[in-house]
Amino acid sequence: MTAPEDAPDAPRRLPRLDWPRLALWLGAFALLGPALWNGFPVVFFDTGGYIKRVLDWDLEPGRSFFYGLFLFATSAGWFSFWGPVLAQAAATLWLIHLTLRSHAIGCRDWPAAQVTGVAAIGLSALTGISWYVAQLMPDILLGLLVLALWLLAFRWETLNPGERLGVAAIGLLALLSHMSGMGLAVGLVAVIAVARVLDRRCGWALSPRLGPAAGLVAMALLLMPTLHMALIGKQGYTPGGPAFVFGRLVQDGLAQRYLERHCPDATIRLCDHRDRMPSTANDFLWHADSPFRVIGWWGGADAELSRLVAGIIREEPLAFLATGLRAAARQLVTVRTGDGLDEWHEVTRWVFAAFMPRQQELSFTTARQQRGEVTRGLFDTLNAVHVPVAHLSGLGLLLAAAWGLRRGGRADLGALALFTALALLGNAFINGALSNPHDRYQGRVVWLATLATGMAMAAWLDMRRRGQVRPAPNSPPA
Repeated sequence: MTAPEDAPDAPRRLPRLDWPRLALWLGAFALLGPALWNGFPVVFFDTGGYIKRVLDWDLEPGRSFFYGLFLFATSAGWFSFWGPVLAQAAATLWLIHLTLRSHAIGCRDWPAAQVTGVAAIGLSALTGISWYVAQLMPDILLGLLVLALWLLAFRWETLNPGERLGVAAIGLLALLSHMSGMGLAVGLVAVIAVARVLDRRCGWALSPRLGPAAGLVAMALLLMPTLHMALIGKQGYTPGGPAFVFGRLVQDGLAQRYLERHCPDATIRLCDHRDRMPSTANDFLWHADSPFRVIGWWGGADAELSRLVAGIIREEPLAFLATGLRAAARQLVTVRTGDGLDEWHEVTRWVFAAFMPRQQELSFTTARQQRGEVTRGLFDTLNAVHVPVAHLSGLGLLLAAAWGLRRGGRADLGALALFTALALLGNAFINGALSNPHDRYQGRVVWLATLATGMAMAAWLDMRRRGQVRPAPNSPPA
């Protein structure tokens, strides 16, 4: 006879925890950790510029109009800036989940949601990913773009039609949000094309699809100028390219040498200011006393700077290449978290004070960041972990590629490691050689190396434990 439930000696069962869902929620909280601690999404100097694109309904160098639209839409018309970072966290979790599931990482032992949550927590602890997810900037989208292209090209068969559409939508947003992402994607499409040839010759059985990734990039290249014309009345891409390249040439001294050879010249306005040319790219682009402002600044100086860049390349091609490669090499290892986050954000402060609803302006000004509590000391502590993990993960990519692509390894994970390594190299070249090295540029994507290395390590340990070789999964989900 069973004792009644209310009998004093009846055993009480504690409710069972839903571990997969709990892990997923903890992963989301980890990705949003900096914003939750700050009391408001983290901002950068450029954040105000992205908001102003929608307020002004105009283009500005280096500030994507489309990311401004993303901020406007996800904040419900500036009602709450928690919307954008929640959307970024959801997109990040989802693409990590699809990447793990498509490679069957841990899915036999743990549910996919639990694996995703654990991965998000680990990445948040070991890398700077959460500082990019929780920031009102398009930086996190660069890493998501790499994952989106990988899934569309190499794991197409593991995705259902709705997932393919969602991955493509995230990739398209990333492409429209930053011109460096556009350049990186063009390079990765070339990598996918080469992989198709090598796959047939080497017998890796990866069967990469060029069409989806190439079609997505082609769509973005066509859409950006078309939508700019339709919405704003100005055709073209997000402006600002020549100034960034010339800034790098100023920092490397090639610009000053060119002016010394050619000045005086009435067709070169910078000749009148060559004696006070700054020595760094940042001072040339942003300092209030820079000659760049005198000759027209953004937009007004583009024609002259384009002509000067072309002249420098024509006269000193080897020096241009050598300094660019050195800058790319520096960029590859320049990965510290927190670049620029403890500085004064004058433009962003002004935008919030002048244009945002009172409640949002109050939440912004009372956040820890605006009270000076986001400090260099905080990031020094974090970087004691983040920097060595980033460098070890880069080495791990090479080991994972060598292990995965050999006979008996996991070709799918070896290819992912190689694809990630090439993405990091491409990102370093685009941002280092064509602009100038900053920790933020490489730090926003280096977490991909930790993810890919961790996946390869998990698969290797699983194969050792089981004492067997598991074939690369390549079947659609049930």
